[in-house]
Amino acid sequence: MSEEEEGHRDEVEIVEEDELEQLKGKVAELEQELQYYAADISNIRQKAAKDRSQAIRFGSSSLAKKILPLLSGMERAINQSEGGKFEGFLEGTKMTLKGFKTALESEGVTHIESMGEQFDPTKMEAVAMLPAPDGVSPGVVIEVIEEGYMLHERVLRASRVIVAEYGENE
Repeated sequence: MSEEEEGHRDEVEIVEEDELEQLKGKVAELEQELQYYAADISNIRQKAAKDRSQAIRFGSSSLAKKILPLLSGMERAINQSEGGKFEGFLEGTKMTLKGFKTALESEGVTHIESMGEQFDPTKMEAVAMLPAPDGVSPGVVIEVIEEGYMLHERVLRASRVIVAEYGENE
């Protein structure tokens, strides 16, 4: 081998060793970054789990804040009625009922209109069927036993109703 070839070979080995050290350094740097990202992801998951837990635990606080004054109103109405003043109790109870309905509506709870409506099995539960009174079409709700309510598009409680059936002369 000539001196020129041997000198070139030494340079190649030095360059390869430098590149190897640079690559090892880069690998170590990337491994450290990967560890930081893994720790960040772990922290994000823990925070999300905590937030989810808090949301479940305190999600009803908005509704509770709206209902607490209504409870106070009921207590006042009861206290006023203890002396024989039933008009105050009745008025207080009506106001509290209206407040409960308003609080529920503000949370997306709505009343299912059933009386006089065509029976809808997705929102109503028929507890009985009676012959249709004069002027009432079969399949129409003639009495509501228990009111039904929805939360947005989901039925919370179906209306329990009595439905008009076909009469004997139809």
